[in-house]
Amino acid sequence: MATPTHLITGAGSGIGAAVARRLHARGDGLLLLARDAGRAKELAAAFPGARTLVGDLGNPDRLSWALSHQSLPDRLDSVLHIAGVVDLGAVGELTTRTWRAQLDVNLIAPAELTRLVLPQLRVSQGQVVFVNSGAGLYAHSGWSAYAASKHGLKALADALRQEEKPNGVRVTSVYPGRTASPMQAKVHQQEGKEYDASRWIDPESVATAVLTALDLPRDAQIDDLTVRPGR
Repeated sequence: MATPTHLITGAGSGIGAAVARRLHARGDGLLLLARDAGRAKELAAAFPGARTLVGDLGNPDRLSWALSHQSLPDRLDSVLHIAGVVDLGAVGELTTRTWRAQLDVNLIAPAELTRLVLPQLRVSQGQVVFVNSGAGLYAHSGWSAYAASKHGLKALADALRQEEKPNGVRVTSVYPGRTASPMQAKVHQQEGKEYDASRWIDPESVATAVLTALDLPRDAQIDDLTVRPGR
């Protein structure tokens, strides 16, 4: 049986790094998306034997061009969309630039990247996992742009699940609550609150949830999985 290969975004930190470490440790093949060549070099050093791709999620219009100049495997067993950005602000204060930045990285880039690798996923009857957010289910004050991008990501996953079911491709959305990560530290800074990582979900716990969905036998699938802080 061929070694499974997973395309991962966001492998440099937080949940993405935790998932990549777990898959790497068990000998799975990794294809790690980096925003530039320097970041790709760092990821290759962190995960010996992994392959890298360079593509900027902040510029989804260029992803097709970028990937067309790099080699993709003939098959992929999963694409794990874990990268994301957040920038808080009230609707009355947010600029269109702030809106677009979050929509590009959190929604449009995952849609485009999925489109580009669907042929490889169909070959293996693989899986698409979107690491969404609790904000993809409920929007709170100050979170409009980020939550809108994540609500859109839920819609993308729900539609894709129906469209790709005949091709045997599974689609899962994971909705973590606040998780200890550099992104969470930034959120606390924007909120003007003290950051205490011990209060929030360990990225390893979210990685366990992602791998549970990924490793589920083929007679079943997990469509939506919510992960909440236990303390």
